[in-house]
Amino acid sequence: MKKQVAIQGMIGSFHDMAAHQYFKDEEIELICCNTFEEVFEEIRRDSNVIGLTAIENTIAGSLLHNYELLRDSGTTIVGEHKLRISHSLLCLPDEDWDDLIEVNSHPVALAQCREFLMKHAGFKIVETDDTAGSAKHISENKLKGHAAICSKFAAPLYGMKVLQEGIETNKHNYTRFLVVSDPWKADELRDRKQSNKANIVFSLPHSEGSLSQVLSIFSFYRINLTKIQSLPIIGREWEYMFYIDVTYDDYMRYRQSIDAITPLIKELKILGEYSTN
Repeated sequence: MKKQVAIQGMIGSFHDMAAHQYFKDEEIELICCNTFEEVFEEIRRDSNVIGLTAIENTIAGSLLHNYELLRDSGTTIVGEHKLRISHSLLCLPDEDWDDLIEVNSHPVALAQCREFLMKHAGFKIVETDDTAGSAKHISENKLKGHAAICSKFAAPLYGMKVLQEGIETNKHNYTRFLVVSDPWKADELRDRKQSNKANIVFSLPHSEGSLSQVLSIFSFYRINLTKIQSLPIIGREWEYMFYIDVTYDDYMRYRQSIDAITPLIKELKILGEYSTN
């Protein structure tokens, strides 16, 4: 039976590539969404749907709004996938460099290709909702003089031509994607007791040393913090939600660390416990 996977973006997008790589040995049916909000709405509408959403890029940083969507959605993280991001410049098949006047893409992709775009300062830069969607829009509307920045794999899908590959500024450009599901379905997709990574979120009392106490406990239990991200709590001045990624090699010891920090924190929520490659 095919898995239904909701992604932000079109066929040929980096979310599409990440989904097929993560579920490489399985048949999947993509549900293409215009926004990340729609991804979580698809899971809410049908609890069998699995979501895949970008959470962090090595150049652009964290997608902060997606942390909030994840927390508010009630979904559970069941896995993650890291994808090498390589951008290409695509145009209509009968056009070339001299024909181009405008470049379209998602703002993050445009930012990742800043040096390339600076070398072609004559191009008008237009932000869109999706990388592959830009190629599709240009192709379907036969927009002369327009080019899209997206994956080269979108070219044959939308009848476009690759003018140049590898136009991203930093060749160590990776995006980390999270695989999420309805909590009741999560245990079908992962084995918590075999996990080695967890994502948790909590707030702290507004008192001196509260965060350092929590971090000291993790250190005592030999829990490795791989990421810490703070976001302000709206309406509560100078209070923050802390999103923390931890890795461990002993599930029971990790659970003991959670029990140990619980009296020191507020609003603790485990967003997911899963295995990484």
